[in-house]
Amino acid sequence: QVQLVESGGGLVQAGGSLRLSCVASGLPFSSYAMGWFRQAPGKEREFVAAISWNGGRTAYANSVKGRCAISRDNAKNTVYLQMNSLKPEDTAVYYCARDRSRLYQGPRSDSSGYDYWGQGTQVTVSS
Repeated sequence: QVQLVESGGGLVQAGGSLRLSCVASGLPFSSYAMGWFRQAPGKEREFVAAISWNGGRTAYANSVKGRCAISRDNAKNTVYLQMNSLKPEDTAVYYCARDRSRLYQGPRSDSSGYDYWGQGTQVTVSS
């Protein structure tokens, strides 16, 4: 069964930190770029961060640049998103996704470039 399972979300005060994890199973992982996206209520899903298959390249949305760090552990089939200095506007459901192209260096911010998605984890930042 193909699965991407996110965890690590929760309720945190503004200025706090969270570390999201996404574990992949049932699908190839180590040769594919991975991305994090988020969707706030009433808004479209937006790009947050992405990392190339070997971790050599990363990309971030301007809204989180300097506050978030994406990383991966291919031995554990896991991608992480460390989020610091959280703001109320970071409140959203966070999704991880796998790039559709093997060994694509990218990484890309366009959601159409991802083929497998997790169910999401809720992040709520209180002011």
